[in-house]
Amino acid sequence: MVTVGPQEEFVKRVGGDRVNVTVIVPSGADPHTYEPLPNQMKQVQDAQIYFQVGSGIEFELSWMDKIASMNPEMKLVNTSEGITLLPNTAEQEEGSDPHVWVSPKNAKIMVDNIYQTLIQTDPENKDYYTENRDEYLKELDELDKNITQTLSGKNNTKIMVYHPAWAYFCRDYNLQQIAIESEGKEPTPQEIANLVDEARADNIKIIFVTPEFSSSNAEVIANEIGGKVVVVDPLDSNYLENMQKVAEAFAST
Repeated sequence: MVTVGPQEEFVKRVGGDRVNVTVIVPSGADPHTYEPLPNQMKQVQDAQIYFQVGSGIEFELSWMDKIASMNPEMKLVNTSEGITLLPNTAEQEEGSDPHVWVSPKNAKIMVDNIYQTLIQTDPENKDYYTENRDEYLKELDELDKNITQTLSGKNNTKIMVYHPAWAYFCRDYNLQQIAIESEGKEPTPQEIANLVDEARADNIKIIFVTPEFSSSNAEVIANEIGGKVVVVDPLDSNYLENMQKVAEAFAST
């Protein structure tokens, strides 16, 4: 079991045909508010391992105790172990920013944590897992290089986003996210007016939204600045392909 889509690719690429992976929070759902379905809780009872994001994501804070109690034999693994967490400043909330996986550098740490668990659980297939891990880490390095190259010609380092899910990506590639949503709440009319002014001042023409949130306020701002709304998905389970697409979208601003 994994919490979010990107972890599915991480586990499948290391585990290959030795694993079956179930994602609890589907793409398009909000991991801050999602409640698992009864059939998902049933699947938990058959799982050997639960790979948590482990970075303080709200779904896990709310549900992990319940999930663990459904299957005391299941191994719980924090895939963020070893990652330097950023404070949750963008949302003005306490704790750390949970969206660790949007950084390919962090993804490499998560993949290695998954690998360590799999070779402990199934030592007979260590060579298989090692080969898979090494191949995937190479691809993550390649992705990191490609993203750096994609963004190298970008003059405007500011991106305007609805939900502030991109702090780790911005840290790695010298970008700065301006969030429309504040403290998990819709912006007030005054805040929208301020964001319009900020977008004009910084020559921002694209507002980025994620599939799980309403885009209506982003549309209002885009209309005011003569810009457009573009969807980027931090939860897409096709991680390598999706992160390259995200980089190209950010580079187009």
